[in-house]
Amino acid sequence: MLVDITVELCVGFFTLLLMLKILGKIQFSQITPFDFITGMVLGNFVGDSIFDERTGVLDIVYSILLWGLLIYLVELLTQKSFILRSFFEGKPSMLVNKGEIDFKALKKNHIDLSQLQHLLRKQGYFSLFDAEYVILEQDGNISVAPKHSYGAPTNEDLQIPEKKVRLAYALVLDGKVNKQNLKTLQFNEGWLKKQLSQQQISDYKDVLYAEWQEDKGLQVATYNKSPNQ
Repeated sequence: MLVDITVELCVGFFTLLLMLKILGKIQFSQITPFDFITGMVLGNFVGDSIFDERTGVLDIVYSILLWGLLIYLVELLTQKSFILRSFFEGKPSMLVNKGEIDFKALKKNHIDLSQLQHLLRKQGYFSLFDAEYVILEQDGNISVAPKHSYGAPTNEDLQIPEKKVRLAYALVLDGKVNKQNLKTLQFNEGWLKKQLSQQQISDYKDVLYAEWQEDKGLQVATYNKSPNQ
């Protein structure tokens, strides 16, 4: 019995992993209702079959692959058809339009004013009258365009001179070198060791975190120490 469960669980796990790789990645916060349901069904295929003696390994693999194929076909269709995309994924709804609350849109999406206030507070707005536009996205989150009086000033508004944006690259995490980032920066471990030695660090194991940014150089946080101290 335990052997059967082990085999079925392992096969189901790796088949699910393969299917997720094929279907692509998505952040949980961006999951639509359709994605949520399909994910639950895939998980239930494995969970239910483990304790069903009549279900074999081939049944699990076949069920996951068939369901995955159906999801893949739906994804293909939604990419090609706006109508099908709206049907499966839903479409955004305007809850506040030009500063006016749309009660019909709230009712259609089963959202009351208390829920709307809660969603706005999570975005940093504590009054319904701060928003010029509020859009309910497919994943259940809201996007807010504040009224002019409540919008944050931009660098252009403040006439701050343009400054080039420079990415920070993590080179050492928890004592281990990120070789991919070193390669991206066209550096090598010899260069990294030299940079660390200038900060009296001789071993990667002493480094909790180190990152490189073009205008700041190498910043290092060692265990029990703050960056560059």
